[in-house]
Amino acid sequence: MVSVQLEPRFEPGPEGLPGFEPDRTTTDWGRSERLTALADATVLHFLYHYWFRVEAEGLDNVPAAGGALLLANRAGRLPLDGAMIVRSVREEHPLGRSVQLAATRCYEELPGLGMVLTKLGAVAAHPANLHRLLFDERELVLAFPEVAAGARKSLRSRYRLHGFDARQLVEAATAAGAPIVPVAVLGAEEALPALGSLSLPGGRLRIPLAALAPLSARLRIRFLEPLATSGQDAAPPRGRSATADLADAVRALIQENLLEMVAQRSSVWLG
Repeated sequence: MVSVQLEPRFEPGPEGLPGFEPDRTTTDWGRSERLTALADATVLHFLYHYWFRVEAEGLDNVPAAGGALLLANRAGRLPLDGAMIVRSVREEHPLGRSVQLAATRCYEELPGLGMVLTKLGAVAAHPANLHRLLFDERELVLAFPEVAAGARKSLRSRYRLHGFDARQLVEAATAAGAPIVPVAVLGAEEALPALGSLSLPGGRLRIPLAALAPLSARLRIRFLEPLATSGQDAAPPRGRSATADLADAVRALIQENLLEMVAQRSSVWLG
């Protein structure tokens, strides 16, 4: 019997088979440092400074150290408002802190978006993930309590908070002892408007309609004073709990500031 020995086409390293980018770096959460840096230096830089012309205020309300939960209103199918919040903290905060985006399952409706968001730093908004980020890693976490309801708001109902469900998020922050920073975002609902939906025959599937590209509305981001969660009861008893009261307080603060910002605005496009 003749023995034939084939030459290997590659030599696997100590960590297994070589990847497409052998020198790439990723975090434990799957964020690609290379992709994040590329997006930040190109697309996000252009959107932040030239397209949306973001104006951020109250950044001193974002804690300089330790974990904190940022809760904001949102608009549009794409989380560009979230990307602008993340960039404002990273670029304009005195310490340039990073922010993790807590994404919900509504993004899974758009093919490929979930994978891209993970590469850019999004994390599934599961209580265990939130606790690890806030308590163990002492990170800043951004979440949107309106979830899908915020993305479907029409222009007629803009800046009225819809489906605001922050109780689980508040419970996670309370369990971690992390403060909550309400964030009010003005301009995203004109930049990323929901134009209705298209129902296919039978009514079983509704396709949301939106602008093909974000419009150049000016964005204003207001970071409000943090609300302490220490001393709150993370496990809600029967009836109304302190957690529910805190969630309502966050909603009321964001809504009040949104209406104030709308009243002060002279132009959607010029600010």
